[in-house]
Amino acid sequence: MKDKNIQEMTISGGLIVLLILFVNPFKFWMPSMMLLTMILALVVLFAVFASFVWREHSQDERESVHKMMAGRVAFLIGAGLLVVGIIYQSFHHTLDVWLVVTLVGMIIAKICGLIYMQNKH
Repeated sequence: MKDKNIQEMTISGGLIVLLILFVNPFKFWMPSMMLLTMILALVVLFAVFASFVWREHSQDERESVHKMMAGRVAFLIGAGLLVVGIIYQSFHHTLDVWLVVTLVGMIIAKICGLIYMQNKH
């Protein structure tokens, strides 16, 4: 169990570092080959991260509640950050449609997941 947590934290940390590098905080020139390598690394790391999330299994009810609450917190923080981004970009009249599409997709996925789980269980 401890090894799995260390692996998941390592993958998550790598994913966070890579995403920060996409923002280019050090203002270094990004050649197209480096960008393609970073995109490939992002896809691979995200696939590994998603496999950890998808394969999560709870041992008992307490662990199930912890995982459920972690998912709820992650959803609310992600949606909240998207709302802040939408508001900020709206004030600057540069609203990126992908912020809206992502938030709508998250909301639809949440509703569909809830309906599916209620009908399945």
